[in-house]
Amino acid sequence: MADDEFRYLSGFGNEFATEAVDGALPRHRNSPQQAPLGLYAEQLSGTAFTQPRAVNRRTWVYRILPSAKHPAFRRIPNGTLKSTPFDEIEPDPNRLRWNALPLPAEDHPRDFIDGLYTVGGNGDSRTRGGMAVHLYAANKDMRDRYFTDADGELLFVPELNAVDLHTELGQLRVSPGEIAVIPRGIRFRVELPDKPARGYLCENFGAAFTLPERGPIGANGLASERDFLTPHAAFEEREAATVVQKFGGNLWAADYDHSPLDVVAWHGDYVPYKYDLATFMVIGTISFDHPDPSIFTVLTSQSDTEGLANVDFVIFPPRWLVGEDTFRPPWFHRNVMSEFMGLVKGTYDAKAEGFEPGGGSLHNTFASHGPDAETYARASTQELTPQKLDETLAFMFESRWTIIPTLQAVQAGHRQRDYDDVWSGLSRNFR
Repeated sequence: MADDEFRYLSGFGNEFATEAVDGALPRHRNSPQQAPLGLYAEQLSGTAFTQPRAVNRRTWVYRILPSAKHPAFRRIPNGTLKSTPFDEIEPDPNRLRWNALPLPAEDHPRDFIDGLYTVGGNGDSRTRGGMAVHLYAANKDMRDRYFTDADGELLFVPELNAVDLHTELGQLRVSPGEIAVIPRGIRFRVELPDKPARGYLCENFGAAFTLPERGPIGANGLASERDFLTPHAAFEEREAATVVQKFGGNLWAADYDHSPLDVVAWHGDYVPYKYDLATFMVIGTISFDHPDPSIFTVLTSQSDTEGLANVDFVIFPPRWLVGEDTFRPPWFHRNVMSEFMGLVKGTYDAKAEGFEPGGGSLHNTFASHGPDAETYARASTQELTPQKLDETLAFMFESRWTIIPTLQAVQAGHRQRDYDDVWSGLSRNFR
């Protein structure tokens, strides 16, 4: 299915109403004595009933069978998917970097669930705080297998090829350069229009992602609400399906006698959505100095401390550099926040080499980081004419808490054990 064959509704945080069959939505009420077309009415609450309207999220769905119609779930192996508590190893202050996660072999097909690989995380999914960094690498469609995450919402960042997300509320195609968010508890399956597919996944255990405040920037800039897209209602019917649920950090499965994606109509604001990162309005200096990277925040999960994010999603997209008498790449830095960086395409302007698309780096609380020796030598001596950074897209999952890597990530064959060497060429220039 071509991307233009997917139908979307526009807006962030909107109250939407959509139906796949005319007349499926009841008028002026949520739960009539008999829902239209013989459907069942069901509410999906993403927040507590009594949370303020500004953050309260719920959706009413009208489905062929209630989601309650299923047998007991059974435990299944977690594979390379890990969750809280992240305590396999003691916290380590060292900087880490990885090459891209290897793709599955053609003769060993893996779907999205089997292809999940956890890099690290923090917090506690059971008390709804913290986050986890996962990767996915898959070469098989999920046809009669479905996934849902009761522990957190999922932020998709495709790196290699698109993914089609078939959710309870409709279908999204998400290509490299776009992101998608599937809220906690919503069921979905993943198809791969081009195989194989690989990307990054941020599992947010805390408050739902929202747009950051603009402050003195004003009413415009950064990500615009109208550029976020939510799917129209779509449904499917089948006689057998397996639903895999992440619950309490583990995987559970149940066999259904129907598809969990049988919602014919819905209205509400607890919804999956996607966003094209090319529509992000980049803010930067037009005089001197490189601004703090928070100026590139697309989405934020707020904590109970103002200005301190549970997790931020930050991008480093194509942009103009025009600062005068300025070291233009990101500067040397130590930070109370912890940063996992990934690269969707191109080259990151603070690393001349070694940081490849699909790879990642982890700089935890107060770990010293910044441009490598080659980048510093070039940027500190180049002629400062206006420069366009193009054909690049890096991003960062930034969290208030230390991101503890998993044992498998530390021991991985694709980990760069010589990462510290990128700074070894820095020399004394004091005179």
